[in-house]
Amino acid sequence: MKKEYVVVRIDASPDGAPYVIVSLQATKDFKESQGFPQSPYGGGPGVMGFTNMDDMMKSLNKMLGGGGLGMPGNMTSMKLDMREYKELSLSVGDKVYLEISKAETSGI
Repeated sequence: MKKEYVVVRIDASPDGAPYVIVSLQATKDFKESQGFPQSPYGGGPGVMGFTNMDDMMKSLNKMLGGGGLGMPGNMTSMKLDMREYKELSLSVGDKVYLEISKAETSGI
């Protein structure tokens, strides 16, 4: 299986170790999230409206699960050591492909 992603974030390791965390979002999801107009007040596609406290409580789980509070949902993160990161020379906005295949097992 091969999937196409866009690099949306590159973060240094939180403990200072020699690796980076690369966050990816599926190209389809990335394009859909770019189609929403941004509010002049810092809102955007993740802003949820509600009319009463019950609606707010029902929406709270969805907001905290991703897609709200500026955190994109459906993100995939990978840990790369510095050698791998330098070889790939990744930057935010690059398209990347991930290929996943199941190892063949024979016998025991």
